[in-house]
Amino acid sequence: MDVEKLSALSLSSAPPPFRGQFPPTPPLQDFYEHQNAGLFPSASNGHERCFPPVYPLPPPSRENKVLAEDLKTPDHHVERDPRLIRLTGTHPFNVEAPLSDLYDEGFLTTKDLHYVRNHGAVPLVNDADVLDWEFSITGLVDQPTTLTLRDLIQTYEQATYPITLVCAGNRRKEQNVVRKTKGFSWGAAGVSTALWTGVALGDVLARARPTRRARYVCFDGADRLPNGFYGTSVRLSWAMDPERGMMLAHRMNGEPLSPDHGKPLRIVIPGQIGGRSVKWLKKIIVTDKPSDNWYHIYDNRVLPTTISPEESADLPETWKDERYAIYDLNTNSAVCYPAHDERVPLPAGYEGGVYKLKGYAYAGGGKRVTRLEVTLDQGKSWTLANVSYPEDLYRLAPEGEMLYGGRLDMTWRDSSFCWCFWELDLPLSLLATAGDVMVRAMDDAMMVQPRDMYWSVLGMMNNPWYRVVIHKEAHALRFEHPTQPALIPGGWMERVKKAGGNITNGFWGEKKAGESETPVAELAPVKEISMVNDKVDQKITAEELQQHSGEHEPWFIVNGQVYDGTKFLEGHPGGATSIINAAGQDVSEEFLAIHSENAKAMMPDYHIGTAPAETTTDSPSHALLSEDPVFLNPKTWRPAILSAKTPVSHDSTIFHFTLASPTQTVGLPVGQHLLMRLRDPATREAIIRAYTPITSSPSDPAGELCVLIKIYRPGPGQQQGGKMTQNLDSLPLGHPVEFKGPVGKFVYHGSGRCSINGKERVVKRFVMVCGGSGVTPIFAVLRAVVRGDGTSGLGPDCVVLDGNREEGDILLREELGALEAESNGRCRVVHALSRPGEGWKGMKGRLDQGLFEREVGLRGSGRGDTMVLVCGPEGLEKATKQALLKMGWEEDDFLFF
Repeated sequence: MDVEKLSALSLSSAPPPFRGQFPPTPPLQDFYEHQNAGLFPSASNGHERCFPPVYPLPPPSRENKVLAEDLKTPDHHVERDPRLIRLTGTHPFNVEAPLSDLYDEGFLTTKDLHYVRNHGAVPLVNDADVLDWEFSITGLVDQPTTLTLRDLIQTYEQATYPITLVCAGNRRKEQNVVRKTKGFSWGAAGVSTALWTGVALGDVLARARPTRRARYVCFDGADRLPNGFYGTSVRLSWAMDPERGMMLAHRMNGEPLSPDHGKPLRIVIPGQIGGRSVKWLKKIIVTDKPSDNWYHIYDNRVLPTTISPEESADLPETWKDERYAIYDLNTNSAVCYPAHDERVPLPAGYEGGVYKLKGYAYAGGGKRVTRLEVTLDQGKSWTLANVSYPEDLYRLAPEGEMLYGGRLDMTWRDSSFCWCFWELDLPLSLLATAGDVMVRAMDDAMMVQPRDMYWSVLGMMNNPWYRVVIHKEAHALRFEHPTQPALIPGGWMERVKKAGGNITNGFWGEKKAGESETPVAELAPVKEISMVNDKVDQKITAEELQQHSGEHEPWFIVNGQVYDGTKFLEGHPGGATSIINAAGQDVSEEFLAIHSENAKAMMPDYHIGTAPAETTTDSPSHALLSEDPVFLNPKTWRPAILSAKTPVSHDSTIFHFTLASPTQTVGLPVGQHLLMRLRDPATREAIIRAYTPITSSPSDPAGELCVLIKIYRPGPGQQQGGKMTQNLDSLPLGHPVEFKGPVGKFVYHGSGRCSINGKERVVKRFVMVCGGSGVTPIFAVLRAVVRGDGTSGLGPDCVVLDGNREEGDILLREELGALEAESNGRCRVVHALSRPGEGWKGMKGRLDQGLFEREVGLRGSGRGDTMVLVCGPEGLEKATKQALLKMGWEEDDFLFF
C-alpha cells in the first residue's frame, strides 16, 4: 500500500485530533488521488470550526508488513500487526489485541489493534479496482440495481460515526474452561471502536423500494468459504430506521478499509454482534424470510443450555429457530487494570495509598450503560464507579461538521453505539484484605450482568460478573484474571479446575464454610474416554522414541502419551501401514479426527509412557519439494491446489488437484487410499477422511490428482450433512488441500498377486461389490486387473456388482463399461437399481442373496483363490457378507475397504 500520498479533498474537513495532537495523515492509495476527485462533498459548512475539536480522533496507525507466518497462506497479501493474539492458529486470521494495549489506545482503536473475525481467506482487491467494486440490491424490491463504490460515494450523502463492534464470542474462553464449546477461545478483547464513514443503509434500500412482502435484508460477502459465502440477515424495519444507524462503510478512522476489515466495502451494524456486519459486501437481498445462508443458521446463536455439542449435531430445526439467533448485544464489562499477573507493591505505610481500578463496559441495541458497580466482598455490598462516555463528545460538534468526508451529526440521535470507560479509586488497605474484586454493569433498561454463567453450545454472549482474584505476596498484591485468550495458560478458572475445584458451584470453585463434602454436580460434564493406563508412569526419552520410528515396534504419540502399536499391526482395520506411518510422530490431531470412541477406549492397552518434552510432531504440511518424483509421503501432509470441479451427478463431483510439478506422480499402490485434510472454518479442527483417487495408476497423466466424491448435503436423515464433503464442495478454486499416504492393508501387485498386511496371496477370482462412491477403490483394482498384465487371459476373473438407487446415481458407468469390453470376457459388470425407472433394462432390486446366487455362484474349490472386495454403505457391506456366508463363502474371503 502506498502510504506517501494523501487525498487532500477527502481530508480537508478533518479537524485536529483530540487532546491537542496533530491531525493524522491516513494512508490513502494513489488511485484515490486521481480517481476520487470530486467524490466527497466540500468540507466548508459556513460555520466556525471548533478548534481544537471537542471529540476524540484516532491515534496514528503503525507501519505494518506482511508477517512471515502469513506468507504461506492465502492471506500472503495482508499486512498485519504482530502484537495481535492469534486465536485459531496461523490461518484463518482471528485475533484480539492484548487487553492492556487495547485499553491504552483509548476510545478509538486503530485498524492495527482492532479485533478481526475471518472465517477464511481475505479476498484480494487491488487498489486500482476499489472504486469499481460492485454490489447488487435484489430480491423483493421494485428497482433492483447494481452499484459500484464510486456510485455509492457520488450519489449518496456520506456520514461518519463512532461505532463499537463486538464479537459474539467475546469472553468465550471462560465458557470453554467450564466445558468446551464449539467455538475458539476469545479473551475479553473481542471489542473495538472506530470512526466509520459511509452511507446509511436505509437510503440505499429506499431507492430500491422494498415491496410490501419484504421483511428481511440479507447480506452476502465475497469471502468464499467451505460452506459457501459468508452471509446473514437483519430485519428490514431495523435497516430502514435511522435511529439504528446501519451503514455501508468504506472508511475506517479516515482511511480506506484495510483487507482484514472489509476492503473495499462492508456493512456496519451498530449495537448488534459483529457477525451481522458482513465484510467484503457483494449482495444485498431483500426477502420475506431470514437468510438461509449456512453461516446465518449455524453460527451466532445461543441454544438452550441443556443442549450438548454432541446433541446439537442432530438438531437442524433447532439451529433454524430464529428465537435462538443473536442480534442485539447484551450488557457486558471487564477489568483492564489491574492487568493479569500485575503486581502492586505494598510498601511501608501503604494503608494510605489508592489503586485506580479501570475497565470498559458496553450495552447493545442502542442502550447505554447507566452504572458500573464494584464489589470486594463477592456481592454483599457494591460501590459505584465513575463512568465516562466519550461518544457523547461527538454530540457537541457544531452543526454541519464534516469529518473524513462524512457529516458528523449525532445531536438528534438518542441511541448509543459505543463502549464506555469506568474508573474507581480503591484504598490499598481494602484491596489487601479482599480475596477478589468483581464488577457488573447495568444498562438503561435496568438489565444487569448476571452473577453466573449461561453456558451454551457455541459459547456466545458470555457476560457474568467479571472477577479478578487478589493474591497476597511478600510486600505486594498480585492480580489474576479469569482466563487468558487462545491457548495462553493462566487465569484463576484454569487453576481452580486443574486443582479439582468445581467452578460452577456458585462460589467460583471456592469451598465455603459448612459446604458439604459431596461436590456439587457440575454442568453436564463431557463424557471423556480415558486413553491412559493409570498404572503406567514411565517417561519415554526422545532417543527411545526415535529407535521406534520405523516399521518394527512402532511407537507414536497422542495427547502427550506414547503408545506401542506393535500388537495391533495385524488387526488394525486400516492396515499396518497406518501405524507404521505414525511411528515416532505426534499424531494427536490425525488420530482424534479419524478414530471412533471404541478405538479410543482400546488405547490404555497400548499405553507405555509419557512423551518427551520436545517431540518431532507431524511434519509441516508445506514441506513439499517440486522436484520430488512422488507426491504422497506417509509421514508428511503435502498440499495440492484445487484446480477444477467436474459435477458427474446431482450429488457427486470429481475434484481436480494440481501437484507441485507436472512430472510428479501420485505414488499410490493399487488398492490403497490416501488421507485428505481440511480444517473446520469455525473451530480450525482437522477434518480428515480417506479416499481412493480415480487417477493414480502409472498410465494416468502426471502432475494431477482426481478424486470422485459424493457430497452429503443436509436432508432427511442427514442432519447437517457431511462435514468434509460440504466443506470440500464449497472450497474455492486455487485453495490448497493437504494429502498424506498411502494407507490401507490391501495392495494388488498384478497377475492375481496381492497382499494383505504384507502377507502374499494369489487370487484367481475377484467378486467386487460396491455402491455409490464406493465404486472408486473397486474401479482402481478392476483397472489394474484388466490392464496390469499386458497379456490376455493370465489375470483373475472378475464380477463387479454395483448397487444404486436410481440410474442417475451410477458413477463411473462409462469407465466400467470400457474396462469390461477391454477384458476379453474375463470381467463382467452388473448394475442393479433399487428404484429403477421405466426405461431401465438392467438388474432390478437390491444386492441380496438371490442376486448373488444368480450372478456370483458358489465359492471356488481352491482355498484362498477367491476374494470378495466390498466398499459401500454399512448396510450393503453387512448384507453382502451375510448372503455369501450362507452360500458357503468363508470369513477369510472378505476384504472391506
